[in-house]
Parts: sequence; C-alpha cells; structure tokens
Amino acid sequence: MSTVYLHHRIHCAPRAWKTVAERIIGASASTIEAGGGSLYGIWRSQIGRPRDELTAITAWRAAPADGTALFVKLTDITRHTAVAMTPTLRPASAEPPRRQGNYAFRWFTTPTRHWPEFLDLCAAAWPDFEAAYDSQIVGLWRVTPDDADTVRSLLVTRRPDLAMWERSKLPANDAEAETRRALSRRYDLCDDTVVSTSTLITALDREDTARWT
Repeated sequence: MSTVYLHHRIHCAPRAWKTVAERIIGASASTIEAGGGSLYGIWRSQIGRPRDELTAITAWRAAPADGTALFVKLTDITRHTAVAMTPTLRPASAEPPRRQGNYAFRWFTTPTRHWPEFLDLCAAAWPDFEAAYDSQIVGLWRVTPDDADTVRSLLVTRRPDLAMWERSKLPANDAEAETRRALSRRYDLCDDTVVSTSTLITALDREDTARWT
C-alpha cells in the first residue's frame, strides 16, 4: 500500500504561529503516530502566504477521513484545511526533509491529457537542475481524488536560500538553458500555477529566525 500524504494549511491567531508549531510537534506522537501516521514537516511562511499561517505535511498508511480533526484540540488555530495527496516521481519514502532552506510550494492544475508529458519533463530535467543549483526536489504529489479532466499537483523544491531561487531562473550556460527550457515547458502545459516560499520549522541543522512576512 502506497503512502498517503495530507497537506495542511493551518491559520493561527496573530503572532501564534511558532507556539502552534511547537504544539503540533509535541502532539505528533499522541495524535498522528497513534493513528498510524508521521509528521513529514512543518513550514512557516516566507513569501506569498500570511505571516501566521503554517504549512504541514503528514504521511499515512491510511489517511484519516477528516485530516482537520488531528489538531482540533490545539488552541490558537483559527482555521485548518487538509488535502489528500499521493506521491508520483518523488518522494520514494516518507523520510522527512531535515535541511533548512528556501522551500518553494508550487501548485499546478494540468489537463489530464498533458499529465504524462508533464511527468516526463520533470523526470528528465530534475537531475541537471539539482546538480546545477545545489537544490533538491522534495516531492511531486498528485491531489486525490482525481478530477476527470485535470490533475492538481504540488511540487516542493528546496533551494539553499532565496539567492539561489533567483539564480535558478537565470541560466548561465547552454546546459542550464536547456534545463530551464524543459522546466518552463510545464508552464505551457498547465492551466494554472501558483507558488509561495517557506522555511522548515522541523529542520535539524539550523533554525530560521528571519522576519520574512
């Protein structure tokens, strides 16, 4: 049975995002692990999302019917939505990311007829992208249940910092230009895409203390 992931968008009371994150981490053993899941990661907003919003991903052998019930007893959460996802090309396991960095959460809505080409472009371009920019593709998940006509997906990419975000958009040689061309082709295939960036609260190497939003 493949792992099912839940993407959580957690709106917190003003200035309470850090406290809520700590409560989620503290409650993960009793609430998540007891139900057969694991905490994959918690991120805080960097660019493009509200300051007091957290993003969390949980991994499950069998996801709960209502993912929003997981943290219902925690205070200072004003709103919580959860979306079920299945992994595609990555991640290969539920081993969580542990390195701090600039994490881009990009959502795509792609016509179903273009989805195979979309996956092929990702698979072909990712190795060169990762090598050129000291970056990692954390995962590409497909939202479930499926829509007959479109595929909604979430791509999470880690870069070392925002400077590398900009650098990765500006090819420095022919090889990088070819990688960028392949990745940019995905934009021509999709109906809609939107991105925001965040940093990893559950990182083990260092804490991000900057004020981003």
